[in-house]
Amino acid sequence: MADLPILSVLPDLLAALDARANAVLVAPPGAGKTTAVAPALLDRPWCTGRVLLLGPRRLAVRAAAERIAANAGEAIGGRIGYATRLDSKQSAATRVLAITQGIFVQMIQSDPELRGISAVLFDEVHERSLDGDFGLALALDAQEALRPDLRIVAMSATLDGARFSRLLGEAPVIESEGRSFPIEHVHLGRGGARIEDDMASAIRRALAEREGGILAFLPGVAEIRRTAERLEGLPADIALHLLSGSAEPAAQRAAIQPEKDGRRKLVLSTAIAETSLTIDGVRIVVDSGLARRPRYDRSAGLTRLVTERVSRAAATQRAGRAGRQGPGIVYRLWEQAALAGFPAHDPPEMLEADLSGLLLACGLWGVSDPARLKWIDPPPDAAVTEARARLAGFGLIDADGRPTAHGKQVAALPVGPRLGHMLVRAGEQGMARTAAEVAVLLSEQGLGGSDPDLEVRLRRWWSERGPRADGGRKLAERWARLASPPCPQGGDRGVGSSRQGASPASGQPTPNPSLSGRGEGDVGACVALAFPDRIARRRGGDGADWLSAGGRGFRLDTASSLARAEWLAVAETHGAASGARILSAAPIEQAVIEGLFAERIVTKREVRFDKSTGGIVATRERRLGAVRLSGGVDPDPDRAEIEAALIAAVREFGVALLPWGSAASALRQRAAYAGAAVDLSDQALLARLDEWLPALVAGRRKPGDVAPSDLHQALENLLGWAGKSALDATAPGHFTSPLGNRHAIDYAAEGGPAVELRVQEVFGLARHPMIGTTPLTLRLTSPAGRPIQTTKDLPGFWAGSWAAVAKEMRGRYPRHPWPDDPAGAAPTLRTKRAQVRDGGS
Repeated sequence: MADLPILSVLPDLLAALDARANAVLVAPPGAGKTTAVAPALLDRPWCTGRVLLLGPRRLAVRAAAERIAANAGEAIGGRIGYATRLDSKQSAATRVLAITQGIFVQMIQSDPELRGISAVLFDEVHERSLDGDFGLALALDAQEALRPDLRIVAMSATLDGARFSRLLGEAPVIESEGRSFPIEHVHLGRGGARIEDDMASAIRRALAEREGGILAFLPGVAEIRRTAERLEGLPADIALHLLSGSAEPAAQRAAIQPEKDGRRKLVLSTAIAETSLTIDGVRIVVDSGLARRPRYDRSAGLTRLVTERVSRAAATQRAGRAGRQGPGIVYRLWEQAALAGFPAHDPPEMLEADLSGLLLACGLWGVSDPARLKWIDPPPDAAVTEARARLAGFGLIDADGRPTAHGKQVAALPVGPRLGHMLVRAGEQGMARTAAEVAVLLSEQGLGGSDPDLEVRLRRWWSERGPRADGGRKLAERWARLASPPCPQGGDRGVGSSRQGASPASGQPTPNPSLSGRGEGDVGACVALAFPDRIARRRGGDGADWLSAGGRGFRLDTASSLARAEWLAVAETHGAASGARILSAAPIEQAVIEGLFAERIVTKREVRFDKSTGGIVATRERRLGAVRLSGGVDPDPDRAEIEAALIAAVREFGVALLPWGSAASALRQRAAYAGAAVDLSDQALLARLDEWLPALVAGRRKPGDVAPSDLHQALENLLGWAGKSALDATAPGHFTSPLGNRHAIDYAAEGGPAVELRVQEVFGLARHPMIGTTPLTLRLTSPAGRPIQTTKDLPGFWAGSWAAVAKEMRGRYPRHPWPDDPAGAAPTLRTKRAQVRDGGS
């Protein structure tokens, strides 16, 4: 301890804190800031209470406390102690308490004055965790309003002290030299498809080429285990350790402490060993260049674990592990030139996380708008808006962003809003114990194994032995007591609690009278309370594809026992939002879903036009979000909805769906020819659909049921008296022959308006009939109705080819008149004999 670089600047730090409340300490890894600063404060005149040392991870917190205690020659839990969620060693005599940042946030929210606390040291603030940033913001707010005497020290391993100095009111920045030995860099690149193959090869090479312990960085627990499998058969003098946040505390201690039997240490670790830890004996680092980090997908509303390249800053931190206690070497599994493409730093968690818990905590602090607090990087507006919507959906905040009574209950629990909501609501339903167990399983990775079925994982956990499993069970018991409302008679409802519970939400089932056991489906019910948007229904027969209430598609290994379920309450997923893989879930019955979420279930009636049948199809279905619960044919659809569907069908598919009779079609053709003031084209009729169609489809089930005569009348109504008069003048509907007979004019005929009639009916007509300035096409027929001439020049026909036509017709129809001068003859439809008999008429 005497040669720690931090000791040379410690007097400057102490002097700065004697003079003012805040300071920033910048000291590289290995300088000793984590273990030396906190005990040095205890003798200052202003330090009459505890010193809190905040770390980002439980392993680092516990290791720091144990090392401080060892340096002082004291037992842990006395003057030096620690507290994490699953483990605590402290007493009334504890003066230096190492805690996680999350524990500190709970502590200051329950006691904003931080009574009995003289100083708070924020270690590794450069990591920019969400709890770290938030805890610092709350500490500064409390210092300004309630505790001006509270000392706050931001301790960073990077040269970002100026930003923290400004945040802390232009606090002095004390910089320490680091203690780092020379490090050789060897870039191996990647050769295999799987990272564990390359890592095992690099580790074997390092063991052969160099002396000293090895720290190997891998992205996750699965890769660590697979690498360990590939390293089977190592010499007996190699002590292999697997280090991760989910490992047992005893295994974590063994990984970072010296080997008592003198064996060579080999530690396969996640990014947990990047900072805050010194692993004794390590001279070699093997770096995969990968890390698995949570990334919040705001569009999907899911936090996903993503394997990605480390930042350049993280790669430097990892390499520095080899130079803590002597010259070292780092083997990197990438080409040297590739480092320039790595991101410079890991982004602050604030900019990527789900901020629901942060926003609720701010509301309890009395700040509905987080921007009012002091931040290095303020919460993004989009993330705050989304978090506010999620909290409102759970009933945790009101319209003004203030925590509701339910929100205050949830915030009092040491979990996030989703799990807190689950604990409270499940407690009201008599499922506090199960909910607490589920909450621990989802919070503590690795308990009960990794089976996607949470019920299977829960059974395994309860059969496990060891400090971590026991600690998890104790934590579940504590959470269950917090979540259980008291019995009306004042007795204990299985787990027991003195907290006042809220009344059950509308539509929830009657509470289970017993908490002593776990009811069938309780796990699924609890998960659904926390993640209602992830309730999913199986899409296919093999259980591979699922659709969630939130509209997202999930994927499941068909070999899983969950694949046989019809419904799942999904807790965790991994991968792309459109087809994320289910990591943990539990079966749930539809009846339970309907009981829990009755107020969210929507009954949707749909009346639509089916073009294939030409009629209306009416259905009724019940949905929870995007998932269909039930449905079928609606036997009694609403008449107004049918009429609306018919109108919509005509609007979509056109007026051709309607049965336009000959009269209505002719009227539209006349209007098109005349260019009438009232347009009767398809486009015009669609534009005025609501004026004329509703009355026609009233009481109908098909467009074809509309009477053609009604359609004709509707068109005439659109024209009106003036429009109809103008149309009759411009494009008359009929041609009146010399006999006085009316013949419909075909305005759709090729070549212009045309009329068909027998030639004898136009005898005596010396001038050709006109439609305005357009000759009317005459289609002249024989007495049998066969065409004999089409003309637009009747006088020309009389004077020209009539003689030949008449000669032919006399032979075919001798009983009918075929005069030589038809222009001077009387029109007739009678035979010659009938004319004679009737006096020549």
